[in-house]
Amino acid sequence: MRFLPDAEQRAFAASLDALLTAAGTPAVVRDWSRGDHASGRALWSRVAQAGVFALAVPEAYEGLGRHPVELAVAFVELGRHAVPGPLVETVTAAVLLSGAGPGIAERLLPSLASGGTMATVAPEGASYALDGDAAGLRLSWAPDGIRLSPGHGPVRPSLDPARRLTPLAPGGDVVGTTTEQALVWARLATAAQALGVGLALLDRTVAYVKRRSQFGVPVGSFQAVRHRLADAKIALEFARPLVFGAALTMRPADVAAAKVAACEAAYGTARTALQLHGAIGYTAEYDLSLWLTKARALRTAWGGPQECRALVVSAAGDRRW
Repeated sequence: MRFLPDAEQRAFAASLDALLTAAGTPAVVRDWSRGDHASGRALWSRVAQAGVFALAVPEAYEGLGRHPVELAVAFVELGRHAVPGPLVETVTAAVLLSGAGPGIAERLLPSLASGGTMATVAPEGASYALDGDAAGLRLSWAPDGIRLSPGHGPVRPSLDPARRLTPLAPGGDVVGTTTEQALVWARLATAAQALGVGLALLDRTVAYVKRRSQFGVPVGSFQAVRHRLADAKIALEFARPLVFGAALTMRPADVAAAKVAACEAAYGTARTALQLHGAIGYTAEYDLSLWLTKARALRTAWGGPQECRALVVSAAGDRRW
């Protein structure tokens, strides 16, 4: 089976890569971490103009229709460039609101598709939502449905400084019902983003060990270093088809398996990158840190490894996937 992106999907990825490379995302990430959202909002608008968020919005609400494979292609590039903001949460909000009443969907979804509004969602059981201070639309995943939160509390520190956590104010109108499909989209986008983070970490580490020398030769010529990088490469390449295969089926267990594989591969690559960079890898001023912290945070976002593995095992036992 020839399981590769088609020419149009490759062109889409290349156009996003060019856009984000030109944007100089490390500076944008650092601004965002300090609470300065101006450059991040400008980048968000360009990403939206490329059609990324419209891929999760039905055509009836000024979107491009549901295209999970293309969304996964886009989120790999967003992860590769460490783009900040509630990316996964905006997609999740779009899926949740697509099932809301016509009045709600018509009022809120076009702005999500165009990039005019950022959205955040506090998953069920979570105390905090991502970037509630920047989002114009805040949804609380409550037992009785999805509520439109009237505000947010103070920003709390996070392992990843670019992931600014905020408690959402209680109450608010119920605007829809919870759906399993929204969680599936959230996990797919997280898996693709993590895959992109891992690929960026690997590329940066390979480039670094080619430049750094010990005993008069590049560090990358040492067999132990090559083995660590090869292991990281294999894990990422194993995760890639799982992510895109899950985007084709959109079965919960497939997506859960993809999330485990991609997030564990990215986390393992982060550990390798940190070890091979040595002391400089620990410094917040070095750009590598922007991807290191994100790999760790994405690992538990929208369901940690244990939860996702349990879903895969359960589905295998039921013979439904």
